Amino acid sequence: MAGGATTRSAKLKRLVKVQRHMEKMAEQELAATTRHRAEVNEQKEVVIEALGSLEPIHRQFANHYAERYGRLTVKERQLAGVQQIQEMKVMKERTKGDRLEENMKEARDLEDRESADNAIYELIEMTLAAPASSKLQSS
Repeated sequence: MAGGATTRSAKLKRLVKVQRHMEKMAEQELAATTRHRAEVNEQKEVVIEALGSLEPIHRQFANHYAERYGRLTVKERQLAGVQQIQEMKVMKERTKGDRLEENMKEARDLEDRESADNAIYELIEMTLAAPASSKLQSS
Protein backbone atom coordinates (compact mmCIF):
# COMPACT_ATOMS: atom_id res chain seq x y z
CA MET A 1 0.00 0.00 0.00
CA ALA A 2 1.18 3.49 -0.74
CA GLY A 3 2.12 6.32 1.58
CA GLY A 4 1.04 6.33 5.20
CA ALA A 5 -1.77 3.81 4.78
CA THR A 6 -1.53 0.99 7.30
CA THR A 7 -2.24 -2.48 5.99
CA ARG A 8 -4.66 -4.83 7.66
CA SER A 9 -1.82 -7.27 8.38
CA ALA A 10 0.20 -4.51 10.09
CA LYS A 11 -2.78 -3.63 12.29
CA LEU A 12 -3.29 -7.29 13.13
CA LYS A 13 0.42 -7.65 13.87
CA ARG A 14 0.13 -4.92 16.49
CA LEU A 15 -2.94 -6.62 17.94
CA VAL A 16 -1.06 -9.95 18.09
CA LYS A 17 1.77 -8.24 19.97
CA VAL A 18 -0.67 -6.75 22.50
CA GLN A 19 -2.48 -10.08 22.86
CA ARG A 20 0.77 -11.96 23.47
CA HIS A 21 1.58 -9.41 26.17
CA MET A 22 -1.82 -10.08 27.77
CA GLU A 23 -1.06 -13.81 27.60
CA LYS A 24 2.30 -13.29 29.36
CA MET A 25 0.65 -11.24 32.08
CA ALA A 26 -1.90 -14.01 32.66
CA GLU A 27 0.91 -16.58 32.78
CA GLN A 28 2.79 -14.50 35.36
CA GLU A 29 -0.34 -14.24 37.53
CA LEU A 30 -0.75 -18.00 37.29
CA ALA A 31 2.90 -18.58 38.20
CA ALA A 32 2.57 -16.33 41.27
CA THR A 33 -0.55 -18.19 42.40
CA THR A 34 1.15 -21.55 41.85
CA ARG A 35 4.14 -20.42 43.96
CA HIS A 36 1.83 -19.13 46.69
CA ARG A 37 -0.09 -22.40 46.70
CA ALA A 38 3.17 -24.36 47.03
CA GLU A 39 4.18 -22.17 49.99
CA VAL A 40 0.83 -22.83 51.68
CA ASN A 41 1.27 -26.59 51.14
CA GLU A 42 4.76 -26.40 52.66
CA GLN A 43 3.33 -24.57 55.67
CA LYS A 44 0.66 -27.27 56.02
CA GLU A 45 3.40 -29.94 56.10
CA VAL A 46 5.27 -28.04 58.82
CA VAL A 47 2.08 -27.80 60.90
CA ILE A 48 1.39 -31.52 60.42
CA GLU A 49 4.92 -32.34 61.59
CA ALA A 50 4.41 -30.15 64.67
CA LEU A 51 1.06 -31.82 65.40
CA GLY A 52 2.66 -35.26 65.18
CA SER A 53 5.63 -34.30 67.32
CA LEU A 54 6.11 -35.98 70.67
CA GLU A 55 7.83 -32.96 72.20
CA PRO A 56 5.91 -31.46 75.11
CA ILE A 57 6.13 -27.90 73.79
CA HIS A 58 4.27 -28.88 70.61
CA ARG A 59 1.53 -30.65 72.58
CA GLN A 60 0.76 -27.42 74.40
CA PHE A 61 0.08 -25.72 71.07
CA ALA A 62 -1.85 -28.59 69.45
CA ASN A 63 -5.09 -26.61 69.41
CA HIS A 64 -3.33 -23.64 67.81
CA TYR A 65 -1.73 -25.93 65.21
CA ALA A 66 -5.07 -27.52 64.38
CA GLU A 67 -6.64 -24.07 63.83
CA ARG A 68 -3.71 -22.98 61.71
CA TYR A 69 -3.95 -26.16 59.64
CA GLY A 70 -7.66 -25.46 59.09
CA ARG A 71 -6.94 -21.90 57.93
CA LEU A 72 -4.17 -23.12 55.62
CA THR A 73 -6.51 -25.76 54.16
CA VAL A 74 -9.15 -23.11 53.41
CA LYS A 75 -6.50 -20.86 51.87
CA GLU A 76 -5.17 -23.72 49.73
CA ARG A 77 -8.69 -24.48 48.43
CA GLN A 78 -9.20 -20.81 47.58
CA LEU A 79 -5.89 -20.69 45.76
CA ALA A 80 -6.78 -23.88 43.87
CA GLY A 81 -9.95 -22.16 42.63
CA VAL A 82 -8.03 -19.03 41.68
CA GLN A 83 -5.42 -21.15 39.91
CA GLN A 84 -8.08 -22.95 37.90
CA ILE A 85 -9.61 -19.63 36.80
CA GLN A 86 -6.17 -18.28 35.87
CA GLU A 87 -5.37 -21.42 33.85
CA MET A 88 -8.58 -20.89 31.88
CA LYS A 89 -7.64 -17.22 31.37
CA VAL A 90 -4.20 -18.19 30.04
CA MET A 91 -5.81 -20.61 27.59
CA LYS A 92 -8.35 -17.97 26.51
CA GLU A 93 -5.64 -15.34 25.95
CA ARG A 94 -3.47 -17.84 24.06
CA THR A 95 -6.40 -18.85 21.84
CA LYS A 96 -7.17 -15.20 21.07
CA GLY A 97 -3.53 -14.60 20.17
CA ASP A 98 -3.41 -17.67 17.94
CA ARG A 99 -6.56 -16.58 16.10
CA LEU A 100 -5.25 -13.05 15.60
CA GLU A 101 -1.94 -14.42 14.35
CA GLU A 102 -3.74 -16.69 11.92
CA ASN A 103 -5.84 -13.75 10.65
CA MET A 104 -2.68 -11.65 10.31
CA LYS A 105 -1.01 -14.33 8.17
CA GLU A 106 -4.11 -14.64 5.98
CA ALA A 107 -4.23 -10.85 5.55
CA ARG A 108 -0.54 -10.79 4.64
CA ASP A 109 -1.09 -13.56 2.06
CA LEU A 110 -4.00 -11.63 0.54
CA GLU A 111 -1.92 -8.45 0.41
CA ASP A 112 0.96 -10.32 -1.23
CA ARG A 113 -1.42 -11.84 -3.79
CA GLU A 114 -2.96 -8.44 -4.50
CA SER A 115 0.48 -6.93 -4.93
CA ALA A 116 1.51 -9.72 -7.31
CA ASP A 117 -1.74 -9.36 -9.27
CA ASN A 118 -1.21 -5.61 -9.55
CA ALA A 119 2.33 -6.16 -10.80
CA ILE A 120 1.03 -8.54 -13.48
CA TYR A 121 -1.71 -6.06 -14.49
CA GLU A 122 0.88 -3.28 -14.78
CA LEU A 123 3.10 -5.53 -16.91
CA ILE A 124 0.14 -6.40 -19.17
CA GLU A 125 -0.78 -2.72 -19.51
CA MET A 126 2.81 -1.84 -20.40
CA THR A 127 2.95 -4.67 -22.94
CA LEU A 128 -0.34 -3.63 -24.56
CA ALA A 129 0.61 0.04 -24.56
CA ALA A 130 4.04 -0.53 -26.16
CA PRO A 131 2.88 -2.05 -29.51
CA ALA A 132 0.25 0.65 -30.00
CA SER A 133 2.83 3.41 -29.66
CA SER A 134 5.28 1.63 -31.97
CA LYS A 135 2.54 1.33 -34.66
CA LEU A 136 1.94 5.04 -34.46
CA GLN A 137 5.60 5.82 -34.92
CA SER A 138 6.03 3.54 -37.96
CA SER A 139 3.16 5.13 -39.92
